[in-house]
Amino acid sequence: MKYVVTTSYRPTKEMVELAKNLASKYGVKYVNRRHLAKTLQLEKIDFYYVIDKNLMISIKWGNEKFFFHQGIAKIRMENIFHGEKDYLIESVKPTNNSVIYDATCGLASEALLLAHFAEKVVATEGSIHIYRIVKWGLERYKSNVEWINNAAKKIELIHSNYKEYIRMVKDNTFDSVYCDPMFENPIFESNSINPLRGFAVYEPLNIDDIEEMLRISTKRVVIKTHKKDSLYKNIKHLFNEEYLSKKSGVVYGVIVK
Repeated sequence: MKYVVTTSYRPTKEMVELAKNLASKYGVKYVNRRHLAKTLQLEKIDFYYVIDKNLMISIKWGNEKFFFHQGIAKIRMENIFHGEKDYLIESVKPTNNSVIYDATCGLASEALLLAHFAEKVVATEGSIHIYRIVKWGLERYKSNVEWINNAAKKIELIHSNYKEYIRMVKDNTFDSVYCDPMFENPIFESNSINPLRGFAVYEPLNIDDIEEMLRISTKRVVIKTHKKDSLYKNIKHLFNEEYLSKKSGVVYGVIVK
């Protein structure tokens, strides 16, 4: 896909300098915002990175925008604080000395939840564009919710395909491993996920991958899938426990080591 780097309207000198630096780093063209519309008309540009006023980066195409945000994590944590159970936390069971591996980071909403309860979360993201946006956000986004700022500091995000990463890791490196591959039957009502679908890595999880995840964990492997997906049908016999959302059909399947 072809893309460029630009700024929002009426940029400061700092914004322009940052945009030029990122364009150079990414190996693409910097486009002055005033010239962006013409560039989009003359060249086949699939999307463009934007440096915003607060020096955060986002990706835009058409009427769509992909950017780092607290997402559903804030709402889910509020529910937890009010005594409601969260299937992610129930299934992974993080503790304050846990080191957890999140194989498919995405927007890091679930990594943030896990990191709040754990000592550290190591996460991988296979898509370079999702990785850039989320990495930038985890390092620079300042939330008005303090637990999010603290949790972000405990996440180590790595740009890597999880299938390759898990085969390089030593035995028993992590307490728990969590994997949330893209669903075959997507929940399009999930507005936080929809913008990243075009950038996501779609690779099926298989039994060999799960065996590697068990090898590098000491306690459990948790797979998030959908009741209607073939993945669930193929691996449900491995689960020792299941946490099912009857409303959405989402399953957190637990394999206890």
